[in-house]
Amino acid sequence: MTKDEIAREIRRRLRARTSLHTYALSIDIPTVAAQAMLPDEELLGPASGLMAQHHAAILSVLERTANRNMGRCMIFAPPGAAKSLYTSVLLPTWEMGRRPGSRIMLVSYAGSLAERQARRAMQVVEQENYRLLWDESPTLVRDAAKEWTLSNKSEMLSMGLLGGLTGNRASGAIIDDPVAGREEADSEDIRQKTRDAYQDDLLSRLLPGAWIAFIMTRWHEDDLAGAILPEDYDGRSGMVRCRDGLDWEILNIQAKCERADDPLGRQLGEYLWTEFYPPQHWRLYENAQGPEAARAWASLYQQRPSPQGSGRFNREMFNLYSPKELPQHLAYVGASDFAVTEGRNDFTEHGLFGVDSSGNLWARDWWSKQSNTGEGIDAMLNMVQRWKTPMWFNEGGVIDKATRPAINQQMRERRIYTDLRSLPSMLDKVAKCSAFQARAAAGCVYFPREAPWTERVIQQLMSLPAGRHDDAADVCGLIGRAVDQFPLARVPSITRKEGIKPFTKEWLEYQAENERPAVRYR
Repeated sequence: MTKDEIAREIRRRLRARTSLHTYALSIDIPTVAAQAMLPDEELLGPASGLMAQHHAAILSVLERTANRNMGRCMIFAPPGAAKSLYTSVLLPTWEMGRRPGSRIMLVSYAGSLAERQARRAMQVVEQENYRLLWDESPTLVRDAAKEWTLSNKSEMLSMGLLGGLTGNRASGAIIDDPVAGREEADSEDIRQKTRDAYQDDLLSRLLPGAWIAFIMTRWHEDDLAGAILPEDYDGRSGMVRCRDGLDWEILNIQAKCERADDPLGRQLGEYLWTEFYPPQHWRLYENAQGPEAARAWASLYQQRPSPQGSGRFNREMFNLYSPKELPQHLAYVGASDFAVTEGRNDFTEHGLFGVDSSGNLWARDWWSKQSNTGEGIDAMLNMVQRWKTPMWFNEGGVIDKATRPAINQQMRERRIYTDLRSLPSMLDKVAKCSAFQARAAAGCVYFPREAPWTERVIQQLMSLPAGRHDDAADVCGLIGRAVDQFPLARVPSITRKEGIKPFTKEWLEYQAENERPAVRYR
């Protein structure tokens, strides 16, 4: 090798110690077909650009998590996306090489699965390319799959999450698929045991500042990830403050993009990794028939672990619109579902819809929060003021009795008024939304494509009556039941001018210049 080649090779090895992307391209990855080895990034560009886009995204999240004190991340991706190889094989071997004395704990729903990944990690550390990256040139000195050690004192322990975690404390923990499948995910007993094992066993074995990398497909909204994520988690990626009080970095990769804020920057409807999996591969699962197949697509492939629901609502019922598609003339109405029962984790929800001259419903604004009644009323009146809403609907019975006096008082104090009407309380969640469902089935309901709350509202409707939350669905139910009580939007009236003959060119030009604004309720 020339001096320049030697210098460039040294720089590549140094980059591999700090960049998980360079490291991933510098070794043979078990079960992966032959790849471009030892990339020359000085000629070809950054290593992250030499791999599949979602692989680069996964490695970026893992690298940031391992470098952050008490780093936490969750990676949701469909089967076949290679999330386990990068997280359970590459990440621990990288950590064990760059930080001698590391203690990595790898757990899964079964000890056999964790041990299989541990064997693949051992295949990595036995490569010459691996040893050459580190000053210590670490070698394998103990090769039991359940617990193995390198000569630089780094250790890896693998076992089942429910098998009772034993052994030394860990500087990093990887949770790879804590749920075996649909049957286990649907068992409240197993879900609770999994949550207890994580809380009581795994967390208690972490060293100060230890990181956690969590990878799985979502089978159930109340799975281990669901128990950590915030109640209002809607599938977004990025840093999320969770119920344990910590900031977790979430990477939610869907087989088919359904979100405008897709972490890979894909267009809506675009499939994942099409250079490897053609669209026909994903459509095979997307178009499979039957409720179980639909649930598998939603949970395993789309990371939407909603209950099956009643089947009254489905995603195809709802139209998504962009701002330029919004009708010019709308009449606005709102509805609220106040959380007034103590001891429950219900949300107060306010939804505002516009009704066009044809009777179509256009969702325009939404507010949701676990709040006290006073804060919820303030938010409602803010929406009334913002949209100049003449009519608002509330559920009767206990909710109306608990909130109406306070609403009336705040309207007087703030001098913001709306015609507050109550509708009879109903216990049957599906029946409550029947009128809204009929309009949705007829193609008359529109949600804003890029609004952050659209997916959550639609998801609650599809999950009825078995979803964890149904407060947003209750608001839609009120709108559907009340739609006959408010008028349609009115089109502008014809202006008149003496001396101009109607429908002549002069008359039409005058109308265009002097058209009065529509009578709008805002």
